[in-house]
Amino acid sequence: RLAKDAGMKYLVITSKHHDGFCLFDTQATDYDVVDATPHRHDLLKPLAAECRKQGIRFCVYYSIMDWYHPAQYRASPEHYNPTKIHAERKAEYLAFMRQQLKELLASCDPDVLWFDGEWPDWYTADDGLEIYAYLRQLKPQIIINNRVGSGREGMEGLDRGDRQYAGDFGTPEQQIPATGRAGIDWESCMTMNDTWGYRQDDQRWKSAATLIRNVVDIASKGGNYLLNVGPTAAGEIPAASVERLREIGHWMQTNGTAIYGTQASPLGALPWGRCTQRQDDGGTTLYLHVFDWPPDGRLALPPISGTITHAYLLADRDHTPLKTDATDRGIVIQVPPTAPDPICSVVVLKK
Repeated sequence: RLAKDAGMKYLVITSKHHDGFCLFDTQATDYDVVDATPHRHDLLKPLAAECRKQGIRFCVYYSIMDWYHPAQYRASPEHYNPTKIHAERKAEYLAFMRQQLKELLASCDPDVLWFDGEWPDWYTADDGLEIYAYLRQLKPQIIINNRVGSGREGMEGLDRGDRQYAGDFGTPEQQIPATGRAGIDWESCMTMNDTWGYRQDDQRWKSAATLIRNVVDIASKGGNYLLNVGPTAAGEIPAASVERLREIGHWMQTNGTAIYGTQASPLGALPWGRCTQRQDDGGTTLYLHVFDWPPDGRLALPPISGTITHAYLLADRDHTPLKTDATDRGIVIQVPPTAPDPICSVVVLKK
């Protein structure tokens, strides 16, 4: 419910992290929540059912690196990460992976498989292509991130161009690309503070304003925002996360139209904010996301092709027209002296 109220359209939950412990019932190992804990229940199946009840797409994270499986071993006495593999047992581990992935598809039918832990040198691009083809055979419509392959360019998250790699979208981590890239789907995965899991001593929370502007910045470049929440050992969402998610949801209730289903900005860099667009049979709609409201009431735009037919504030239910003037440098929109929203106000331009 919290995710839905925050405006999220899909949820990614960890099925198996690098430590190898599984939150689902798997026949491939007893190292799972059903066989190795007093809980003795699959955690993913009921969550998948509730997500679908709430209209949220259910997706799962799965780590390729596995510190528990005997085919892999630590790289040094000090570190597990990245693992090495006993060469004679690699085929066994890949078969283990295929079994678990098939179980996940059968038990909770995720819409996205979000891989990670692909960086050990024993896992190859060809391994990724094989796993990708296997999953496509099981569920042709599934979406798979590019970490199923081994072509990711570090934390920038997009594939190198030296050969074919598996995956449907790029995964920048803890960063937002400076610009979008035409024809490439991507999703920035980022934390609310500095850590992915729960840490009581990590109180470096990003503000709600930063998170909302991240949503806008990413959408303006044609990407998705995967925002992490690290629950406590008791399974509770930290209060600071709840507070920020509610603030995001409040902003999305008014401005979600300018985010959902939009495309990257057709304009260059804008000194006052960002732009998203929507194209349909009725023409083109530009959504101007204003971070820095003009104190003189004049919002300046570069030249725009086509004729502007309507301009108004998205927060204004009456769609009261705003005056627009053509200048030698582009377009000027006359806006009220006070911003409707101190974090990000949206001006709608129809043409």
